[in-house]
Amino acid sequence: MTYWLMKSEPSVFGIDHLVTCPDETEPWDGVRNYQARNMMRDEMKVGDQIFFYHSNCDEPGIVGIMEVVKEGYPDHTAFDPAQRYYDPKSDPESPRWFMVDVRYVRHLKRCISLAELRPYADGPLKGFPLVSKGSRLSIMPLTPEQWDFVLSLE
Repeated sequence: MTYWLMKSEPSVFGIDHLVTCPDETEPWDGVRNYQARNMMRDEMKVGDQIFFYHSNCDEPGIVGIMEVVKEGYPDHTAFDPAQRYYDPKSDPESPRWFMVDVRYVRHLKRCISLAELRPYADGPLKGFPLVSKGSRLSIMPLTPEQWDFVLSLE
């Protein structure tokens, strides 16, 4: 099993939105960064655990846990001009963008804020991109030790 963190703005799609989806499951679409795309396409596997991170809000932080329930497949929103994440250069015959399906597991007991995590950047979270300066990826891996450490803060 691999551990991940995926960011979303709660005003666009937050953890409470996921809970209201059929079977508490939803495609994680709209990722338009090649490195993040590659992780979804090539590395994420069914059963992998994911921290749901709320970004670009009053208190950015980890708010819950999801799991991968369908491995990477073409992101159809890239092909439809009516969609927010349309990409005219993406082609169904040779898709540029991919997504995975995620399912809600649980809310954390509390939001573990970015401000709370940053002091551990040179300790238990060393190498975790979220707490590294300049990292803006919306999807990032964690080691099992980093995952356990974050959960210990709950």
